[in-house]
Amino acid sequence: MKRIGILLFDQVEELDAAGPWEVFGLWATTCPDEASVVSLATSPGPVRAAHGLTFHADRGFADVGELDVLVYPGGRGTRPLLKDTGHLDWVRERRERTPLIASVCTGSLVLAAAGLLRGRPATTHWSCLDLLAELDPSVEVRREDRFVDDGDVVTSAGISAGIDMSLHLVARFAGVERAREIRREMEYDPLPPV
Repeated sequence: MKRIGILLFDQVEELDAAGPWEVFGLWATTCPDEASVVSLATSPGPVRAAHGLTFHADRGFADVGELDVLVYPGGRGTRPLLKDTGHLDWVRERRERTPLIASVCTGSLVLAAAGLLRGRPATTHWSCLDLLAELDPSVEVRREDRFVDDGDVVTSAGISAGIDMSLHLVARFAGVERAREIRREMEYDPLPPV
C-alpha cells in the first residue's frame, strides 16, 4: 500500500495538482489495497489555485501523518516559497521521513532551494530551466526530459508532464499493466494530436 500526498499551496498550478490526483486517485479507487491519496497544505481547508479554482486540503502539515510519496506541484505560488525558510525547513524535514518525493513543473525549484536536488539530475518547466540551474549549480539540468527518475527523487517538466510522471510511478510501484489500465480509464494519450 502506497500512501501518496499531494501538496497544495496558494497559487498552485491547477493541473500540476489535479493531473497527479487523477492518476493516483483512480489507482486508489480501483485498487484500494494498493494505494491511497490525500491532499495537504499548511492547514486543512480551501486553497486558491493560480487560475481561480479553489481546492480543499484534506490535511494540514501537523496531521497528515506518514507518506510514501509526496508530490510537490508547481505554479506561481512556488516563487515566494523559494525564500520562505520555515517552508524550506518543512520540506527538508518531510523529505527525511518520506521515501520518495516527486515534483511537477516548478515544484522542483523549491526542492532545489531546499538543497534536495544537490548533485542530481532534474527538470522543470521549460521557462525555468535556467532558474533551476541558478538555484543549485550542482543540479544536472535535463532540458529535454519529460520527467527524470533518480530513485528517491522524481522531477517532471511543466504542467501536463505530471500526468506522465504519475503514470510512470504507478508502473514503478504496481507494474506496467496497472499503469496502462489507469491510462486507458483516463483516456489519456500522451502523444500530442498535432
